[in-house]
Amino acid sequence: MQVDDALLQRLEKLSFLKVSDDKREEIIGQLSEIVSFVDNLSELNTDGVDDSFAMTAQSTPLREDVVNSNPTISSDIIAHAPKSADNFFIVPKIIE
Repeated sequence: MQVDDALLQRLEKLSFLKVSDDKREEIIGQLSEIVSFVDNLSELNTDGVDDSFAMTAQSTPLREDVVNSNPTISSDIIAHAPKSADNFFIVPKIIE
């Protein structure tokens, strides 16, 4: 696949991005390198390679969901807040 200005314009349209004129050649070069790398991968002979070679029969071990709370942590955090009341932060109103 050849990466050229027409393909870059199409990618810009699809991604809703705008590439500045001074960066176009650099990006075309980088995309060409990526495409050539992927083309090299397609040349690999994967016949006889098991699709799940990295998978194991074991599942992820489960653990008990235990609540661990320390009430001093929240009080320490609230103590450093500029304004607080009833264990909540008081912040300026930003939406009318």
